[in-house]
Amino acid sequence: MAKTLGLIHTSATLVPVFQALTDKYLADKDLKIFNISDDSLIKNTIERGALTPDTSRRVVDYVTSAEEAGADYILVTCSSIGPAVETAATLTKIPVLRVDQPMADKAVQMGTRIGVVATLPTTLEPTSDLVRRRAVHAGKEIKLTSRLCAGAFDALMGGQPEVHDRMVANALKELAQQVDVILLAQASMARVVGQLAEADKKVPIITSPELAIQHLAEIL
Repeated sequence: MAKTLGLIHTSATLVPVFQALTDKYLADKDLKIFNISDDSLIKNTIERGALTPDTSRRVVDYVTSAEEAGADYILVTCSSIGPAVETAATLTKIPVLRVDQPMADKAVQMGTRIGVVATLPTTLEPTSDLVRRRAVHAGKEIKLTSRLCAGAFDALMGGQPEVHDRMVANALKELAQQVDVILLAQASMARVVGQLAEADKKVPIITSPELAIQHLAEIL
């Protein structure tokens, strides 16, 4: 009997990104997929500078709706609302995954000096907190170094991707001298990795979307 995967996004631009990944890694599964997208979740979080109780409640409502729609498994693809996803997971009868958990677990496996880069403070802190907690869960002591590329997200949204890319690249080059592995807290930053010279890729740089879908491929 076919299983159903519900994907919840805070941007419609992520729908084709995850479609490509599910086509690549889940094509051999007897799986139905549906998407729910609401960009007001991330916009409200950015405007208010934090994930607020009312936005968290709406995330829980979307997860509940996905369960009621027949999902056997739910993936929420935005790191900024991760804490609300964990709350929602305690209120459903089916597994609910925040997109950055497999990435955090992978980083903890790969080294003790872990770097996290983000272009939004609303994403940097939830991801950093998750890495710390997953390290505790794994029984491992780590040193976490975080970098916020302030202004990069605004540049990207304002039609200056080259400014965004330069800021993120500089942060990656700097962190690579100090850590064993680097996590990109936002999928929008992954584009920069392909622009780096091989000499600047001194440590592994990992992102959440592909690792999340690979994780689902192992358990579905």
